[in-house]
Amino acid sequence: MKRVTGLGGVFFKTSDPKKIKEWYGTHLGLPIDEYGASFKWIDIDNKEAKEPALTAWSPFARDTKYFEPSEKQFMFNYRVENLVELLKVLKEEGVEIVGEMQEFPYGKFGWIMDPEGNKIELWEPKDDGF
Repeated sequence: MKRVTGLGGVFFKTSDPKKIKEWYGTHLGLPIDEYGASFKWIDIDNKEAKEPALTAWSPFARDTKYFEPSEKQFMFNYRVENLVELLKVLKEEGVEIVGEMQEFPYGKFGWIMDPEGNKIELWEPKDDGF
């Protein structure tokens, strides 16, 4: 079974998300929207994909609860295949699962903690949902 298939996103805390998005848009040319930026790319392992894949870059307010229980300033999102099965395997391997899996039109999400206290978001995308 494949586990991580790519980087889905990079999320980090900042004191002023709007200001930091504007800075990155102005100075580094990131294609900013209300959530941050999305980078489109072609998944060479998925030749049937009708749309490009996405990787997200998103600043969050410093007081966000989204990263909890981690106290870190960042969170990585990894693209995965078959999230339901992967979460079962990870649980059997003793990995801490955080919360319940959630499903949206753009994919399924689950969360785990690594040994250093970093919360990791796992995303089984529906790339044609964007």
